[in-house]
Amino acid sequence: MIKNLVTVSLSVDEKLTIKKNTLHGGEEDGKRIAIVTGIHGDELDGQYICYKLIQKITANIGGLHGTVDIYPAVNPLGMESASRAFPVTGQDVNRVFPGSDIGSIADNIAKELAADIEGADLCVDIHSSNIFIREIPQVRISPENSDYLMRYAKLLNTDLVWVHESGAVGGGSLAKTLVERGVPTLVVEMGVGQRIDIAYCEQLLHGIFNLMNHLGVWDEEEHGISHPMISTDGAVTVIHSSGSGIFVPVAEHNMWLVKGSVIGEIVTPITGTVEQQITAPVDGVIFSLREYPIVYEGSVIARMLSMNQ
Repeated sequence: MIKNLVTVSLSVDEKLTIKKNTLHGGEEDGKRIAIVTGIHGDELDGQYICYKLIQKITANIGGLHGTVDIYPAVNPLGMESASRAFPVTGQDVNRVFPGSDIGSIADNIAKELAADIEGADLCVDIHSSNIFIREIPQVRISPENSDYLMRYAKLLNTDLVWVHESGAVGGGSLAKTLVERGVPTLVVEMGVGQRIDIAYCEQLLHGIFNLMNHLGVWDEEEHGISHPMISTDGAVTVIHSSGSGIFVPVAEHNMWLVKGSVIGEIVTPITGTVEQQITAPVDGVIFSLREYPIVYEGSVIARMLSMNQ
C-alpha cells in the first residue's frame, strides 16, 4: 500500500510529497523492517534495490510474515537535480535528524521519517558513495553500537563491516536517531554517486532477504551469503595524493595488494609527465578507490583494509 508520508507546499503552487510503500504479510503481529534510500539525491543504487525488493515480495507475498516499509526517495528534489543536498536549503538531510516541525523542509521531512520508522524491529539505510570514490558493499556502524549491531550486519552479504565513527552514523544522522530510539539500524555504503551498480545491488538484495529470513519476516532462506571482512579504524589506511593532476589507476577495486604494489599514477597532461606513483603502504585490500580522475593535493586516492596491523 502506497502512502504519503510528508506533503510540503513549495513555491508556484507546487507540492513535495515523500511516499512509502508498505507490504504486509499474513501475520498482523509479525516483525517490521524498514528500508530507507535516497536521503542523498546523488545516491541511486537504492532506487533499483527498492524496485527489485518490491517486485520479489509482491510476486511471492505468501512468503512474507510481517511488514516491510520501503521509503525509496527521501530527497526527491535532490534526485531531480542530481544534488547530494536538499536543493531548497542546501542542507545534508542526513545531518538534520531528529528533525523539527518549526525548521526547514528538510527538518520537517527528517522528523516525520524518524517518527514513522520508530517502533520497527530493524532499519536498513542504503547509501551510495559520492561521485569521487567507489566503495565495495559495506555496512558502517559506530564503535559504541558495534556489539549491538554486528550480529545483524554480518547477515547483509556485504564485503566489509567497517566499525567507524563516520558522518553516516554520527550526530544528525537517521541511524543515530533510530538507534537512540531503540531501532537497530544498519547503514550500507556501496558503489559510486549518480550511477547504479547492478551487481552490487543484487548482492545487497540477497543480504536483505537473508536478514529478513533470520528475523522471521521472510521464509525463503538465501544461499551463498558471504562472510564480511570486519574492520576497525586501526586496520584502515587512507592514501592521499601529494599533488595535483589526473589519477590513472593501475590496481582494481577490491583487489588484494602487497606493500609496494602500484595502485596508480598521477600524471600531468600538459607536460606528459608522471608526478606521483602511488603504491600500497601496507598489505591489504582496496575497499575504496578514486573514481573521479581529477585530484589535488590531499585528495583521497584509496582506502585499504590492512591484514597485518
